[in-house]
Amino acid sequence: MVKFYESSTVFQYNWHQVAQAFWQRYPNPHSSHVLSEDTVFREVRDNKLFTKRLLTKTNRVPKWGERFINNPKVGIIEESVVDPKTRTLTTYTRNVGYTKVMSVVEKVVYRESDDNPNCTIAVRSGWVDSQVFGFKHAIQAFGVERFRKNCQQMILGFNHVLSHLYPKHGQHETNVSSEKSSVQEAKDKLKSAAKRASDLVMPKANVMVASCQD
Repeated sequence: MVKFYESSTVFQYNWHQVAQAFWQRYPNPHSSHVLSEDTVFREVRDNKLFTKRLLTKTNRVPKWGERFINNPKVGIIEESVVDPKTRTLTTYTRNVGYTKVMSVVEKVVYRESDDNPNCTIAVRSGWVDSQVFGFKHAIQAFGVERFRKNCQQMILGFNHVLSHLYPKHGQHETNVSSEKSSVQEAKDKLKSAAKRASDLVMPKANVMVASCQD
């Protein structure tokens, strides 16, 4: 039976920003395993953008896997459909090498968040299979875990690219934090000044009270 994995991620950027940044994901500090990317087909049909790309990736092979894979480099086919009307970007990827050892099929749907139009939700689904007799379940389990870790790296890398493409977005959040800090500092200064004034006034007040009692 094919192993299945699914996860969802919320990006703090609107769908248009995510859809534009998608084509500029590489390189980034978290994608050293992506060696190359080439667009082999692209056309607009029914107001949708269809694209096919070929990527070359590499992943470290565990010791037990060296008997099945002698070269860690593998080709990846990535097909995508951008629909500006429904504001969805759907991608399908699959490896084209070592498919009998382990085949990984992935589908990701980027769509506008129902709760916040300034955020984008990415739902990622992965299917891992193997045809190696006697090692099928072990390879599937390894594949799912590797897929999960790669998803985490992808999220870090994509956020890195988004933050560099749209620095004002992050700057706005920084400014809000700075404003809050400035307000807090002003409050602290006022409290400190009030305390110093109170410390100066109280002795004089005590003297006046004592004089009145005499």
